[in-house]
Amino acid sequence: MNYTLIIVALLLANLGLAQDTRPAKPNVLFVLADDLGWQDVKCYDVDEPSPYETPHMDNLATEGVLFWQGYSPTPVCASTRCAILSGWHAARSNKTSVIGGHPPVAHIYEHSRLVSPWQRGSISTEQPNLATVLNSGGYTTGHSGKWHVNIKFTAEPRPKGIGFDWSRESMGPARPMKPNRAEGFATKSPKDPWRLDEQDFPTNEIFVDALAFMEESKAEPFFLFCASRLVHSPIQTRSKPLLEKYCKKLGVDLPTTPDAIKTKGQNNPYYCAMVEQFDHYVGSLLNYLKETDDPRWPGHKLSENTYVILTSDNGGVEQLQGEGVTDNSPLHEGKMSLAEGGVRVPFIISGPKIPANVQTEVMANGLDIFPTVLSMTGVEAPKDLLLDGCDLSSLLLQDPQNAELVKKQDGSARDTMVWHYPNGTTMFSTIREGGYKLIRYYDYINNPKNKKPFELFKLYEPEEGKAGRIDLEEAKDISEAMPEKVAELDAKLTTILNGMNAKYPYKNPFYKGASDHKENVPSFISEEIEGQVVKAKFTENGAKVVRAQVMYTTNGGDQLEEWFPVVAEVQGDTITATLPAGTTHYLFNVIDENNYLVSFPKLAEEKSYRRKPRVFSSDALSVK
Repeated sequence: MNYTLIIVALLLANLGLAQDTRPAKPNVLFVLADDLGWQDVKCYDVDEPSPYETPHMDNLATEGVLFWQGYSPTPVCASTRCAILSGWHAARSNKTSVIGGHPPVAHIYEHSRLVSPWQRGSISTEQPNLATVLNSGGYTTGHSGKWHVNIKFTAEPRPKGIGFDWSRESMGPARPMKPNRAEGFATKSPKDPWRLDEQDFPTNEIFVDALAFMEESKAEPFFLFCASRLVHSPIQTRSKPLLEKYCKKLGVDLPTTPDAIKTKGQNNPYYCAMVEQFDHYVGSLLNYLKETDDPRWPGHKLSENTYVILTSDNGGVEQLQGEGVTDNSPLHEGKMSLAEGGVRVPFIISGPKIPANVQTEVMANGLDIFPTVLSMTGVEAPKDLLLDGCDLSSLLLQDPQNAELVKKQDGSARDTMVWHYPNGTTMFSTIREGGYKLIRYYDYINNPKNKKPFELFKLYEPEEGKAGRIDLEEAKDISEAMPEKVAELDAKLTTILNGMNAKYPYKNPFYKGASDHKENVPSFISEEIEGQVVKAKFTENGAKVVRAQVMYTTNGGDQLEEWFPVVAEVQGDTITATLPAGTTHYLFNVIDENNYLVSFPKLAEEKSYRRKPRVFSSDALSVK
């Protein structure tokens, strides 16, 4: 017997086993689309067929799990990004909309019955975020593309300031075309920054940077947050061949002027081209993973040990400045709405051991990404880290159809989701429980779309363990027929929001229309400051002051001026608060028993601050 050959054979076998051992820490590619609607991806087609071509995203869905009931945390971009990265619900972090960071003030004093509450301007840094936690678990973290988690794109914190090791920000081909979208097309010239590739797609720096990060980081476990600017406005394409393709497909003439496309539905050739461009760029990332050897796992490709998560920050934009953009039908409405069209989005996850070609009606939310990524990567969360989403890994790996596997942090199965958007002209909150959905309107009196405090819809009826479609269109309001269900869901919505210390709209005492008790609002008499302590005296004119706050800023006069609240003590006719060190400007707010907000000094109405810079401090009190 040749013992030498046996020993060599055993060594080679052991070497093969070692090489076949999957690295313990998988990679994660998270792609976040901007304004991509639920019906913008071909594999999500229901009812009317879509003209959009999305072969790469369609194929991704066949490689993993497609969620038919995937949701964004909020109906707008910045607050959704903050929620995903921080793991906190928008109501908990007080980042519920886009800009924020200013004192609460009526948009137009005479016409605004309610005042939106304060919301922070930037992502909360009160707890570790997804990047910092993955850093601590041995991951290289990267970001490419859009960074909108603050008042403006240039404001702090920047990506590296909250834990990303690597970051490149870019607008890609979303930069407005010159001289306009009907003329400023890209060419194949090497000098063209948006040079067309062999398939006539413009160069997109965001995805070029994403590829660069993966190439530089593949020797170690990595997490990449690729934040696309597509398919956000401006509605344009730098590829004339692609525009011509969709004009022909839709049977419309090639635009010769930049005028708005007036057609409704999915009939805008510019937008069609944008959707296919996004799909093409996603395909470039997926192809890289499939074609690139994994240096941590010889004999295997990166795709074999990489989780891919693809979703959107909110629903599609149906109309923009008189132009028809897309159509979320059968879903109702779109971006900036808590109707299904504003928050239901594409949601696809694939990766190691996740079953292929599975579709599920189990609800998922962008808030689930943080805990799910931690579970997928085996990174231990810091002690007492509060996350408002659920870990989807058991669902994905065991049975994607079993909603009981989606557990909250307390171990109970999730059957409810809430959204809170007390901003803009349509101030509302929503709760989904089972097949029912309740919408609560805070200003139903002045709401041009709805004149009732509540709407109740039944979206689905359980059907042999599945979701049988009933009223996905939210067309049949059953609130009057089911008052007990309205009361039940409204109470549950209040309990959940109050548990997150959510802020609600105030009444505006300067509203010119009828509003009970506005003649009884308190008024200020005087104010004083001594060191960091500020005081103000007020008189009650028939309505009791129930709470007070001082709003302050440490960068008054700056273009990126940001304001924060401090709870003030109310004693008799005096409110007192201590200003944080560095405060430059401040003002007082009192809220009476009828929920009217009175400020001192009185600020100009919000719309007047839309000049640049937005300087609310010009009307506030200054710390000398």
